Amino acid sequence: MARIGIDAMGGDFAPENVILGAIDAYASINAESKIYLIGNQVKIAEICRHYGASSGNFFIIPAAEVIEMGESPVRAYARKTDSSINVGFDMLREGKIDAFASAGNTGAMLIGSLKTLTGLEGVLRPCISAMFPLVNGKNMLILDVGLNTDVKAEVLYQFAVIGSVYAKVMMGIEKPKVALLNIGSEEEKGSNVVKKAYGLMQEATDFDFVGNMEANLLFNGGIADVLVTDGYVGNICLKEAEGMYALVSALGVNHPFLNRFNYEFYGGTPVLGVTSPVVIGHGASTPLAIKNMILEADRAVNNNLIGKLEEALKIFRPKHTNN
Repeated sequence: MARIGIDAMGGDFAPENVILGAIDAYASINAESKIYLIGNQVKIAEICRHYGASSGNFFIIPAAEVIEMGESPVRAYARKTDSSINVGFDMLREGKIDAFASAGNTGAMLIGSLKTLTGLEGVLRPCISAMFPLVNGKNMLILDVGLNTDVKAEVLYQFAVIGSVYAKVMMGIEKPKVALLNIGSEEEKGSNVVKKAYGLMQEATDFDFVGNMEANLLFNGGIADVLVTDGYVGNICLKEAEGMYALVSALGVNHPFLNRFNYEFYGGTPVLGVTSPVVIGHGASTPLAIKNMILEADRAVNNNLIGKLEEALKIFRPKHTNN
């Protein structure tokens, strides 16, 4: 059974879109899973009643404050201790829920992930990831996409381990192919960090490394299931993809492949490397996006993503010897 906590007050169109998404998710979620709506109890009950849904389908957890989208994440998270985001992370830390998801203030969600939770043992840097649709009908996981803008080669190696586990557990790929994003396919190309990471990955037995991949292969399904980069470059790639989708939509282009760039289908961005599943949704999330965010969190719990990441990360733990 998975207990999924949802920030009912998070997002540009909360709480209505969040609750509508939760209502839709309730019909699709694992039969034994439970949804916890965190926020203003009165508003949550009113919206459920308005749409003819029973608020009794959910556990409603009171939270008197809201961290607004435009607030400083650091100050707001520290001051608004009874916000829906704070309450959600407190419940996660205390084991009262198994996963937490929000389309609210992204910075506050990242702070909660890093400050309220802890990193899995052996983790050098937690990261966030995103799905890129491929023209062959599959998806490619790219990480990091914004949490770590400056990393060492060893961190990139660890992202490869984390991404490979995620691809197995959440994407159903038995032996994921892992590539390193670079300005050329040749081993000697790239920055000193990327070249060192290549050398480490080339010797890897923890994942299937297939070499460097250039950005012109991002969407054609070329060589990888998992693409590793730092958060600076990864965020640029993500924003470019989002901008391209917005542009072609504005131009009236309708194509099945391009339609798969719609964020609604992916739910949210998972934070990987912390002790519990956390999913960050888009601020403008529709009910469909919220539904998929909840279902993603549910699958992470029921597939034991954290346990499998913990097992894979044992190789990074300090070696203890007896004197």
